[in-house]
Amino acid sequence: MNFTLPLVLVIAMSTTAMSQSSTKLRYLALGDSYTIGESVTENERWPMQLIAKLNATGGNYVVPKIIATTGWRTDDLSNAIWKETLDPGYDLVSLLIGVNNQYQGKSVDAYKPEFEGLLKTAVRLAGGNKTKVFVVSIPDYGYTPFGKPKQATISAELDKFNEANKAITERMGIRYINITDISRKGFEDPQLVAGDGLHPSGKQYSLWVERILKELE
Repeated sequence: MNFTLPLVLVIAMSTTAMSQSSTKLRYLALGDSYTIGESVTENERWPMQLIAKLNATGGNYVVPKIIATTGWRTDDLSNAIWKETLDPGYDLVSLLIGVNNQYQGKSVDAYKPEFEGLLKTAVRLAGGNKTKVFVVSIPDYGYTPFGKPKQATISAELDKFNEANKAITERMGIRYINITDISRKGFEDPQLVAGDGLHPSGKQYSLWVERILKELE
């Protein structure tokens, strides 16, 4: 049987398809110096690299909203979020926080409820959809020129913080992505460390993104 759809219906269907394909997706990245990309260019930040990769494979994300500053602890990030005007319903939300809790001598026990509160906030900002949220483990700065003298102590302490954030994340049924092992290759490959001798380089962030993409598939 051969028939022709009414012109009005064809136009409506075409408009709908165009609208769906042009829908802008929003990504919110929450964190500290690692998320804001201390000592690397804007395009080398891992949230920027992640969105570039997602868009290259059919995504339609706008420039990420990044709430992160070098030196922030969990409480600093929480305070900053509440000062922002954010519309829930982000299509992707990431959380990476805790290195400054460790560096500034804060306890893991104090970190746990603050991290959990931030993760609940991330879920709320994702419109309550846990599948749109993911946590990235804390990298190990013990494997940098800055941290090398105290590497063993730094690594042991960060392991405890990561054990805590992983347990909370998994208990809440949220995706957890471990990149700490990548950061621990800093001695064998100095190019994984930025020029400041402390933070990850763009090359290291690209390795993070490769792993994150696999987990998001």
